[in-house]
Amino acid sequence: MSDTSRGLPGAAPRWSERDRFVWKGQPKKPLSDVYHAWLDAPWRAALGAVFVLYSAVNLVFAVLYFAVQGVENVRPGSFADAFFFSVQTLATIGYGKMAPVSTVANVIVSFEALTGMVGSAMVTGLLFAKFARPTARVLFSNVAVVTHHQGKPSLQFRLANERRNRIVEAQLRVTALLTEVTKEGVTLRRQIDLSLVRERSAVFALTWVAIHVLDEKSPLFGLSAAQLAEQGVMVFATVLGLDETFSQTVHARKQYEPEDILFGKRFVDIITDLPDGRREIDYPSFHDVRDEAA
Repeated sequence: MSDTSRGLPGAAPRWSERDRFVWKGQPKKPLSDVYHAWLDAPWRAALGAVFVLYSAVNLVFAVLYFAVQGVENVRPGSFADAFFFSVQTLATIGYGKMAPVSTVANVIVSFEALTGMVGSAMVTGLLFAKFARPTARVLFSNVAVVTHHQGKPSLQFRLANERRNRIVEAQLRVTALLTEVTKEGVTLRRQIDLSLVRERSAVFALTWVAIHVLDEKSPLFGLSAAQLAEQGVMVFATVLGLDETFSQTVHARKQYEPEDILFGKRFVDIITDLPDGRREIDYPSFHDVRDEAA
């Protein structure tokens, strides 16, 4: 079994970042920021929403055509013909087999044609915006480890650029979220930056091991795994840089829960020098760890 195994019986549930907090008393306004929700949604949800909206619009107009019975060559009582006539009208196809013959039907066709033109323009713009949004494909290790570096205990995790390009002037920022109680008995959640041995990379192309030395200056100094869990310490990592392909700023982030921080472990080496002078990176072993003493 891997050292990174999770899901032990009785363990606390691992909430996603979105579900971690409960917004009590805040009214839900799902339509207040549709554009942002569209860009933030996964592709399967976004395309699913387009399909549902497209089907719903055609169903509404099909009901109207079926009700007025003003479309020529539609089989009597056939809702399917009314629906497919709506599809042809919305897409401005016009095969010529079915056509509106009454004034009411022509008015409905006019409204649907306008709906189709506006809808096509909006969906095209939304799809382009979603395609054109620059994103980073940065791979973070599933766990962080507490091991020794230059004779001192240190918190380490690693990251890699999954694309075969470079992120120029990459900056890595690591923050710890700690729970503190003031002298007045007030509980606070504080974000404290963790200093790194190397915080910048002129060219982030392959892998990067982030190292935070756990000395007297560190807010995590002397904390054991049990104390990290008791205080609910979380570590957040954010990398920011300029993608040389898009010439735009990209970012990626990762959070580590207390149970994701393994003590006495070390990442396995994934870089091997090949006989021809090249270097091989073993991505299947990217998340693997071993005992520090091994």
